[in-house]
Amino acid sequence: MALQAGAQTAKSLFWRADSLQVSEIVSETGNQYNKVGHHGPAVENSHMALRIYFNDTGAIDVYSKSGRGMELMKYLWYPSKEQQDTLSLGADGYIAGKTVGMGGIALWDGENEVKLEATKGRTARVGDTKKGSYAEVIAYGVAYMGDYVDISIRVDVEVKTRMAVVTATELSGKKVQFLTGINFHEGQKVTYGEDYISVWGPHPVKKTETPFPIGAGMFFSAKTFPVMEKTENMVRIISKPASKVSTKVVSTSVKEAELNSAKRFEAYMVR
Repeated sequence: MALQAGAQTAKSLFWRADSLQVSEIVSETGNQYNKVGHHGPAVENSHMALRIYFNDTGAIDVYSKSGRGMELMKYLWYPSKEQQDTLSLGADGYIAGKTVGMGGIALWDGENEVKLEATKGRTARVGDTKKGSYAEVIAYGVAYMGDYVDISIRVDVEVKTRMAVVTATELSGKKVQFLTGINFHEGQKVTYGEDYISVWGPHPVKKTETPFPIGAGMFFSAKTFPVMEKTENMVRIISKPASKVSTKVVSTSVKEAELNSAKRFEAYMVR
């Protein structure tokens, strides 16, 4: 799984105990969040890296980059402050909290959000495609409306595009209602329309760190996701009953050269 020179996408998955890159991790308990490197499978394009948490949350988290070089395989999501300052590396500045973060997946039972609690284990995978790389987490045996379902969350990145595709699938073909969206924090600028969500602003961080504005956005089909609502911490959308849905997500920050302001990011999203 060595990174090729000039690569425009990358992926990473490993147990923290040995740090050896693998293509798959299988857990019977389903909650190895603290034992898997960067808390789950991760994938990267020229503008950002994304990880899927290996736990019940179904959350997708963001690593904000300042350059287009691949950083994930070498720095494993956590470059030091000195490396960030001297090498202009990115930072883990996005806070998903108790939400699905930026485009993560939960289910909806008609009244409440249903987290992806895996009663029959969880699998993480990463790999390459003809056009890029992917990361995936599968939750087996999720209790949902008197039944059990198996839910896959997959993130695909490709060369020559800054967006990533998030695909959620019920693997046996059963129709469920998927919940996704973009989370936000106090003081951030939140805008949304029929087929997009845009959030810009700094996320709360540790006292020893300096917060910086981050942009997080999503494009989706209103026909697939007819319900949109703003809660206290998310703009969330809920799908009609389906066995498979997809959205496109994008992130940026003041650290990069292009979409590095609220005005530029919002102009990109509102189109």
